[in-house]
Amino acid sequence: MKGALLVNLGSPDSTDPKDVKKYLDEFLMDPRVIDVPYWLRSFIVRGIVLNTRPKKSAEAYSKIWWEEGSPLIVISEKLKGKVQDKTRMPVALAMRYGSMTIKKGIEELVAKGVDEVLLIPLYPQFAMATTETILVLAEELQKKHFPELKVTSLPAFYNKEEYIKVLSDSIQDKIKDLDYEHLLFSYHGVPERHIKKSDITKSHCKIDKSCCVTASKAHEFCYRHQCLETTKQVAEKLNLKEGTYSTSFQSRLGFDPWLKPYTDRTIEKLGLEGTKKMAIVTPAFVSDCLETLEEIAMEGEELFHEVGGKEFTTIPCLNDDENWVNVLSNWINDWETNN
Repeated sequence: MKGALLVNLGSPDSTDPKDVKKYLDEFLMDPRVIDVPYWLRSFIVRGIVLNTRPKKSAEAYSKIWWEEGSPLIVISEKLKGKVQDKTRMPVALAMRYGSMTIKKGIEELVAKGVDEVLLIPLYPQFAMATTETILVLAEELQKKHFPELKVTSLPAFYNKEEYIKVLSDSIQDKIKDLDYEHLLFSYHGVPERHIKKSDITKSHCKIDKSCCVTASKAHEFCYRHQCLETTKQVAEKLNLKEGTYSTSFQSRLGFDPWLKPYTDRTIEKLGLEGTKKMAIVTPAFVSDCLETLEEIAMEGEELFHEVGGKEFTTIPCLNDDENWVNVLSNWINDWETNN
């Protein structure tokens, strides 16, 4: 029997600093998130970050927390429920970090008689710190706890025609009545070294103006290319004029070089250059979360106003949009039929 497991990032169990600290410890100690030797990662995370950041992060979570709980969890559960209604096989939900573990998600499916799982990382673009860490953990769990289980994963879908259409339609629905001057595509940032580590050719990625637009096998696992390609295809779909949109990267951590341009500096630059009305979309996420609801919709808007901007519109993620539900359900049903 076949089943599908949707996997998103995760969330603390509550906004209590203790729960946030526990969540951050698991998240930041992942060697594919902070990819330095264990002793150094432990020093950075447990010696520095966890002594200062949990309280601040807890305050940020408190600003966006819903009565039902974490927005990311609530939205993901709604998505899972709607997808289940449109698929024949069992569908479960899990998170890479936090109490809704991948192991629990697999156990739920196995208990229903599932012996073949389609693993769906809910990230359009491939990255070490998102898709790869899910796939690696799932493989470890399968070998250790579910040796008879067959696990197949859905590849990055950043350039799938049906995804681009549903993303473009979602954006168009929000901007059609806006008199905006600039549309910013903001993706979650990663350290530049992650891009080079993911280069299967070991030579193509230069993180310059040419490598991401020059055909290469490296693009299959190149987060930067996939983000730029998402922007390109959506811009073409929406007939956006050159100069009215751009791409940036948010949420950098530490002092190492991260993908540029940075979102906060881009917002600041737009305002200082005279842009009065801007919209921003976050296509690295399919569900609204701390990074979209607080970092962008709150901090981003505040920054824009500080530098002279007037109207700042945050476009929601796909969340549990019916068209997105249909796309995801069709992928699952097609997999069941063809495998």
